[in-house]
Amino acid sequence: MRILITSDIFPPDVGGPATYVPRIADELVQRGHQVTVVTYSISKLHPGDNRYRFRLVRVSSDPPRWRRIPRTVSSILTYGRGVDVIYANGLVTETVLANYVLRKPILAKVVGDLAWERSRDKGWIADDFETYQTKSYTPKVELMRWRRNFTYQRMHRIIVPSRYLKNILVRHWGLPAEQIRLVYNSFEPTASGVPPVSVGLPSRHRIITVCRLTGWKGVDGLIEVLPELPDTGLVVVGDGPLRDDLLAQARTLGVDERVWFAGTVPKEQVSAYLRACDVFVLNSTYEGLPHVLLEAMAAGLPVIATDVGGSGEVVEHESNGLLIPPRDPPALKDALSRVFAHPAERTSMVRKGKETLARFSSQTMVEQTEALLSSATKAHES
Repeated sequence: MRILITSDIFPPDVGGPATYVPRIADELVQRGHQVTVVTYSISKLHPGDNRYRFRLVRVSSDPPRWRRIPRTVSSILTYGRGVDVIYANGLVTETVLANYVLRKPILAKVVGDLAWERSRDKGWIADDFETYQTKSYTPKVELMRWRRNFTYQRMHRIIVPSRYLKNILVRHWGLPAEQIRLVYNSFEPTASGVPPVSVGLPSRHRIITVCRLTGWKGVDGLIEVLPELPDTGLVVVGDGPLRDDLLAQARTLGVDERVWFAGTVPKEQVSAYLRACDVFVLNSTYEGLPHVLLEAMAAGLPVIATDVGGSGEVVEHESNGLLIPPRDPPALKDALSRVFAHPAERTSMVRKGKETLARFSSQTMVEQTEALLSSATKAHES
């Protein structure tokens, strides 16, 4: 097959698609397919781009979005003419617009709701993920949601990484169940050899979370319980719009010396930060299928996660981790105290967490994705 993959981020950017797209593109090339990736980028070339075995086309992300769209559509048209199938991992609107000319089968991967995320980031709404799916809003928010539905309804297949997201797309996005396919994300441990890091916390117990610093990730809830957990520090890996607010909260609560904001770190260093800590917590109010839970399990940490979205498809309560209700500081504090106080249970969670990784093999993910791309191509040709 000749495959065009579109993505709005790519290394050196950090994020789910930036990790997934190079991996799936490379795996498809190894299986004999021709792959081109079109993505946004600050510059057209980056050190190390020549290591990829697929063609990589970087479209400048400098202009405002309304000026980028024609340039991006033009690139998709140029590199999409000779392909058999398009796999959208971003640039979805641009891909759909280009396909009015190309007339190719399109598959898209949906790992969340960008309409909700952007509305939250712009301060247009404050509601959580599930409330947003059912509530009516102002015209500008509704327009963003309409555009989401319009583009995804024009896909031949949708790939989702969790049963939870599939249900959301069927119930609220107007997508037929037969159009959606579940393919769990794969997890491959980071190559060993990265030395441990020093996190600058003298605390006996070290909690870590890895996330973008937005409201739905619940880092404020982690900081809130620190005063009740003596000799406990928190490492926050990631950055985002709430960083200053979280710093101020830590100072107000008198725990700023027990919170270490590492910022955005290279992917290969995330495991080093995890290994420098004692327990991983994902305190969010929404998740599609959190890959970071698998990273924490691979690093040998017990995990605590809120029982939201697809987290329960990774964490089995009181087996390979603990599930707690969202927005529940007492439950979070009790779960942390339990992990710290019971080393035997902690060891058992770590062992079962590593066993969990077998369910998320790269081979299974690639084979299922390849099969879906192939079936879309054959259906289009017939």
